[in-house]
Amino acid sequence: MTSRHPEHVIVIGAGAVGLSTAWHLQRHGIGVTVLDRAGVAADSSWGNAGWLAPALTLPLPEPAVLRYGIRAVFDPASPVYVPPSADPRLLQFLVTFAAHCTKQRWESSMAVFAELNKLALGAYDELSDGGVAEPVRTAEPFLAAFANEADRQVLAEEFRYAGEHGAPVDHAFLTGDQARAVEPVLGEGVRAAITIEGQRFIDPPRFVNSLADAVRARGGAIISGFEVDEILDHGRTGVEVLDRNGATQSADAVVLASGARLNALARRFGVRTIVQAGRGYSFTVRPDRLPENPVYLPTQRVACTPLQDRFRVAGMMEFRRPDAPRDDRRIRAIIDAARPMLTGIDWDVREEEWVGSRPCTADGLPLVGGTRSPRVHVAGGHGMWGIALGPLTGRLLADQMTGEPTPAVMAHFDPLRRGGSRRAPQSGATTTAGLPA
Repeated sequence: MTSRHPEHVIVIGAGAVGLSTAWHLQRHGIGVTVLDRAGVAADSSWGNAGWLAPALTLPLPEPAVLRYGIRAVFDPASPVYVPPSADPRLLQFLVTFAAHCTKQRWESSMAVFAELNKLALGAYDELSDGGVAEPVRTAEPFLAAFANEADRQVLAEEFRYAGEHGAPVDHAFLTGDQARAVEPVLGEGVRAAITIEGQRFIDPPRFVNSLADAVRARGGAIISGFEVDEILDHGRTGVEVLDRNGATQSADAVVLASGARLNALARRFGVRTIVQAGRGYSFTVRPDRLPENPVYLPTQRVACTPLQDRFRVAGMMEFRRPDAPRDDRRIRAIIDAARPMLTGIDWDVREEEWVGSRPCTADGLPLVGGTRSPRVHVAGGHGMWGIALGPLTGRLLADQMTGEPTPAVMAHFDPLRRGGSRRAPQSGATTTAGLPA
């Protein structure tokens, strides 16, 4: 065994990213044990919108979000909310995040995401072909709705920029009436829309649990209720993972895929980038007529997805500690934003109200790769894109850990951020509409 070819790996985190990494390590013949403090799909992998939408998988830090952030300091109903806090770590994150909310840095990050998005759906095909039973559904079509044409133009310009950089988006414009003919759940507040082809979606908890079943079927162990307190690096003899209650697990290497709690374990191995909880909220309703495809309200930053017999409504970006109690004002803010745009929904009859913590980095790029220890690896910091990019992340990291070639774009995800600044491509890009998934 060498440090690049472990025989057994512990993966900390049983969400989409951690389980995808475990599945791909098994593909290389490596044994895996997955540890999680709560269980499979217990945090942000459970209540998100479940979109596999390359057209909308974009870097979070951008000028429009900065404007929302300033307003949010004063308005708890804003789609991006920053509660008053004296937490120096949060303040440091926000200052760094704001520094990345420029046109030039967004262009640079967007070029990276364009490369990722070319690979993301294929990574889901690989899981499906390899035995993950829960289906991936194609949106026919994916629909974004707007209150006016000016709002629609923001997303249209974003698609233009993506096309100029090798990631064309197949889309078409609709009037409000045309959009309602396609999707009757849209209300009279919708006066313009865009249909987007080639996008997919899943039922997140069902898919992640199906992925867990596939890992178990290949001989992997998944242990719930294991709250990691410390990781001991014993050098050539491997690593030891300690539970708060005294239990231990040992392996040749470990992957940290613990979401918004990643810093607590990764910091001692040289990972200094702050991973801040960007909490999202969701709930489900039962419209008079259940849509067959996702509906996106970009201006309101509300994402809606049909899941079996119900309609999930998700939104908000709340920068707060992950274990803070749920704030029901956030749910009310989502309802107030969505109500004028949707019809046939009794908003007072809600189920599955949820809050979960997306792991966000200030530069909008995930942390995927090795640390100062050759036995400790990181897979996290995906922000809103853990579901969309989880399978691809698992494949890239497993390939790197076993010495297989990886695409050049992976250098941007170095957990130690040793790559320096990224040069922005030359273009007249506009700001992104963002996505609360």
